[in-house]
Amino acid sequence: MQKLILLLIPAITVSNAVIAGTLPESQRGGEIIVETTAYKWQGDSIIQGKAVAYAPNDSTILSSYHAQPGYFMPIEQEWVLKNDISSYPRLESGNRLHNAVYRMGLDEMVNAVEPDTTLRTGKEWSGVWTRDVSYSIILSMAHLQPEASMISLRHKVDPLGRIIQDTGSGGAWPVSSDRMIWAVAAWEVYKVTGNREWLEWAYPIVERSLAADRSTITDPESGLKRGETSFIDWREQSYPRWMQSADIYSSEAMGTNVVHVAALNAASAMARELGHKNQAKEYAEEAKALAKAVNEKFWMDDKGYYGMYTYGTEFPILNPRAETLGESLAILFDVADEERAKTITKNNPTTPYGAAIFFPQISDMPAYHNNALWPFVASYWALANAKAGNEQGAMEAIGSVVRPAALFATNKENFNLDNGDIATELNSSNMLWSLAGNIALTNRILFGMNFDRPDRLDFRPFVPKQLEGTRQLRGVKYRDADIDITVTGSGDSIAQFTLNGKNHAPYIPADFKGKANVSITMAHSGSTFSDVNHTANVKAPLTPIARLNGKRLEWNPIEYIAGYKVLRDGKTVATTRSTTFDASIPGVYQVIGFDSNGTESFASQPLSTREQVIIEIPGESNTLTSAEVAYTPEKEITGFSGNGFVETDHVSAPISVTFDASEAGEYLIALRYANGNGPVNTENRCAVRTLSVNGKKADTVVMPHRGVANWDDWGMSNAVKTILEKGKNTITIDFNPITDENMNIHTNHAIIDCVTIEKI
Repeated sequence: MQKLILLLIPAITVSNAVIAGTLPESQRGGEIIVETTAYKWQGDSIIQGKAVAYAPNDSTILSSYHAQPGYFMPIEQEWVLKNDISSYPRLESGNRLHNAVYRMGLDEMVNAVEPDTTLRTGKEWSGVWTRDVSYSIILSMAHLQPEASMISLRHKVDPLGRIIQDTGSGGAWPVSSDRMIWAVAAWEVYKVTGNREWLEWAYPIVERSLAADRSTITDPESGLKRGETSFIDWREQSYPRWMQSADIYSSEAMGTNVVHVAALNAASAMARELGHKNQAKEYAEEAKALAKAVNEKFWMDDKGYYGMYTYGTEFPILNPRAETLGESLAILFDVADEERAKTITKNNPTTPYGAAIFFPQISDMPAYHNNALWPFVASYWALANAKAGNEQGAMEAIGSVVRPAALFATNKENFNLDNGDIATELNSSNMLWSLAGNIALTNRILFGMNFDRPDRLDFRPFVPKQLEGTRQLRGVKYRDADIDITVTGSGDSIAQFTLNGKNHAPYIPADFKGKANVSITMAHSGSTFSDVNHTANVKAPLTPIARLNGKRLEWNPIEYIAGYKVLRDGKTVATTRSTTFDASIPGVYQVIGFDSNGTESFASQPLSTREQVIIEIPGESNTLTSAEVAYTPEKEITGFSGNGFVETDHVSAPISVTFDASEAGEYLIALRYANGNGPVNTENRCAVRTLSVNGKKADTVVMPHRGVANWDDWGMSNAVKTILEKGKNTITIDFNPITDENMNIHTNHAIIDCVTIEKI
């Protein structure tokens, strides 16, 4: 009993001191590891204003932080190790806070493994989500939880043998299209485990999913993949308010396209491993072509990083925002060459709390994806900076993960970029991808463990000067090897690597068995640099709301604006401080506001002054009869033109109309439709159809959800650009079961009011 009391008294004293916002005398001082205008990591402590968090030992974190008053979610002020983590790597370093934050990641990882051996998304979010678990597996779960990773990925395959897109705007796939990160995760699992049975099971699923995306979301002109920015799946959080889900389907996101490059390269590697040489070559060539298209479409020389996405109708423009996950993945998956990788890490804006999800922020939108930092993204950003050799960039990215982990005594999902607090639209503790990123900072950066290929574990440590010293990671499991790793010094290159006391190339073969003592001495190659684009957290001007008044374009004035750019057909034709413009020249018009620093708003909704033809569909009615209706209307459907609408589902006949073109040329074809089978922000009943002209497929047309039972909320599908012949043309809308099946499978239904046609 006396021993117990002696152990408890210091903890109580320390806890009271920390809660009071002070540090015990023994914990004051220490070298500063990271310092920004918002916080500092000094010794074993994080200090942010009056708040302090520190580690009295390797298994405890104490914090005096108090969350924003009135926020619905309480915060933790203490973490104490609860689970048995003795079977996982044991970190020993000279910094107790680093040790404790790493152990907290392992502790919460154990919490995340469900009784059915799947990986839980977060404390507040049950179940397995495709993108969350895949990004987590790539970061560290493939290595630390290989069985749970495989079981979790198996849960994300539908009855047709395709990867599930389980969330996204307007009914998931194909509006949201980043599910292919599953393929990268599946390949990571194989590289770690060498499980041939797993590879043989996963490869056909990747093949089928890539084939569907090739047919349904690939822009026939650019070759880029359409759809929502990867993981940023709340439409209003990252797109202008006027953009509907169908507009997002038409857009092309840089980050999502980089995911597809990585998936194609993973498919190529899988095929090569299975002996399918022709398929391996085809996938590699497809990946190379897509990477080239990404670099041509999204790279901005004036900013030194990639733009976020293209948006608009027939004349899409580039949203010049930086998007940190996409920038990181471009570096990590070799879409950006070595020089561009360095340039990105120097130029991507970094706020006092870390790199934003995207930058600049949207002024009139609360924090969640907008105006936020997410630790899993910050972890990928740290990995990218380390790969590019940006020492200060990597160190600040690491700090942006350690700061909130310590202050909130858990691995939260996201943080408000204005003040570093958890007061955002939604949040959770014990987040899988946050804890996976926390662990990756140590395993993949400081100890340099990389599963580059299936036949070995490679080591490429990157140790910033601020973390110079000796650290050990004991009990690392790799196949039949039990590894203890010691890293000494700092730098970006290995001066000496020994395996069981003998000089060795910096890797452990996959067939190594038994105890492996790895010793790594670091050195500076001379190629590293420290260059970070520090910036305040900038808010972009509000988006102009434009309208056509006869042949004049008009828009609402915006406060504190420096001027406006007027675009016609995607090109700037005027810069003005006026709020009107002569639109007598036929075209598609938009307006962009900019402030005194040159920060631009979103472009206003495209407005076309070209003539549009409306074609009613034969056989219209005004009642719903399909068995596939998920949500029935509460009142009679109204708002349609003509005599009503036509339903389309799995078994309905093809819809055909004819159009007599006065001249041959390029036209835009779209559908006025309603889809009340789901909400705007979730579920999976997006209606997908093939649009053919004169018997030949022109493109895919999508009709996403517009709200539960909102059958009189009419909107436009994506516009299909196609060539029409002079004279009569037959336009057909039909369901192709091979390419058009959505994620729901049972309900693929919408109602169509009319067809619109416009000459470009």
